[in-house]
Formats: sequence, C-alpha cells, structure tokens
Amino acid sequence: MDATGSAPDSSPTGGAPTDGIRAGRPRRRRPSRAALTATLRSVTTATALVAAYYVLPFSRDHVDVTNLGLGLGAVAVIFALQVRSITRSAHPRLRAVEALATTMPLFLLLYATTYYLLEESTPGSFSESLSRTDSLYFTLTVFSTVGFGDIVARTEPARIVTMTQMVGNILVVGVATRILFGAVESAVRRQSGGTRE
Repeated sequence: MDATGSAPDSSPTGGAPTDGIRAGRPRRRRPSRAALTATLRSVTTATALVAAYYVLPFSRDHVDVTNLGLGLGAVAVIFALQVRSITRSAHPRLRAVEALATTMPLFLLLYATTYYLLEESTPGSFSESLSRTDSLYFTLTVFSTVGFGDIVARTEPARIVTMTQMVGNILVVGVATRILFGAVESAVRRQSGGTRE
C-alpha cells in the first residue's frame, strides 16, 4: 500500500492494465492469416478479371448465342468446382467469399462483353453506342435492377440477351447463393464431427 492507502500500480504504463485489455474494452482480434490471404486473392482475382475485360481484344465475330452459352457453361463449371472446394476446405466461409469473388465478376463481365460485341456488330442494338465501360455499366444496372433507362436494348437480339441476364441474375442471387451456404454448412458440420483446425 502507498501513502493514499491504495495498492501500488504494477503496470509499467502508469495505470493501464498489462493483460491486453484496456479500460474494460476487449482486445481486438487480429484477422487470421487465412482471412488476409482470402481477401487478397479475392481482390486480385476481381481486379485481374476487370483488367482482362478492358485489355483483351474482342472481335465482332465472337458475338453469337453459342459463345454466350459456352461462357455461361464455363461459369457454371467454375462455380461447381468452387462449391466442391468449399466442402473440402478447412476455412469454408473464406472459400465461399473467394468463390463469389470469382464467379460474380465472371458472370457480369461475360454479359458486358456480349453487350459490347452486340453493339459493335449491329450498331443501334442499344439506345446509344456502347463502349466497354458503358457495357459494364448497363450490365450492372440490369443486375442491380436499378434500370435508370438511360441505356435500353432496342433490337430483338439485344432484348433476348438482356432477358437471359435477368433470369441469370435470379439464379445467381437465389439458387447459387443458397448452394454456397449449403456447402459452407456441410463443411462446418463435417469439421465439427472431426477435429477442428
């Protein structure tokens, strides 16, 4: 006890506790290495896909229903592989975030590319000429259901492609998200039945 009758402060900082908790506040948890790695991979993947969209040369010959169908098939295969990796992952929630960071940009950029090529091959397909940025903008307004009305599909092929994106949006947001959650739940159940990492 000191002269005031209280116990001496053993803290080297002159009052702050040394156990890692300051003034009743719990210690902040640092993000795990796995979380940082998953975040970095997700950001890198999305950035690389957008960069590829702007850099790759596209030809008017690439616009047809077959190429769109093949692209959507490739997105579905990548999604299925991602779901499989989630169920086997030690960090299924992080893998689900990575899966979304790959699948969503691929899906949206596929449609942006299709709109861009459609306008290039058949000028007047939309209410204004579309650059790559305009095509991506239109894709995102359709995906988010904002529909500002500044760019609209005018020709029948453009409207058909836009309708397929609308249906795809519902499937991606509803069904695909549910499948991802199911894969995460399955992996967590499997881990809780065995040893947790």
